[in-house]
Amino acid sequence: QVQLVESGGGLVQAGSSLRLSCTASGGTFINFGMGWFRRAPGKERDVVAAINWTGGTTYYADSVKGRFTISRDNAQNTVYLQMNSLKPEDTAVYYCAAGYGPRIIRPNEYAYWGQGTQVTVSS
Repeated sequence: QVQLVESGGGLVQAGSSLRLSCTASGGTFINFGMGWFRRAPGKERDVVAAINWTGGTTYYADSVKGRFTISRDNAQNTVYLQMNSLKPEDTAVYYCAAGYGPRIIRPNEYAYWGQGTQVTVSS
């Protein structure tokens, strides 16, 4: 059974940076496309960024382009989300997800999910 554990969330001021990490266990990490999602209070869970299994292809939601960077270290079974220039509207629970396949995984095709880490950005 694949397990995903996120870390790195916290409370920061607007304009600050955070780096989220998600470490996978129980599977062959390079087999997975990885994604970061977030759920803001009262809203649905939305994809934030995704990366294919080699790290050569990435996807970003329009709301985070130019501010967030997704990357992965296959030797460490870890995917990262570097978040810069944070805004209050980035406040959400951030989830890591894994899906089988070499490409960017469609949002409804992720097979495994982490428990989430809270990011709160104060104005």
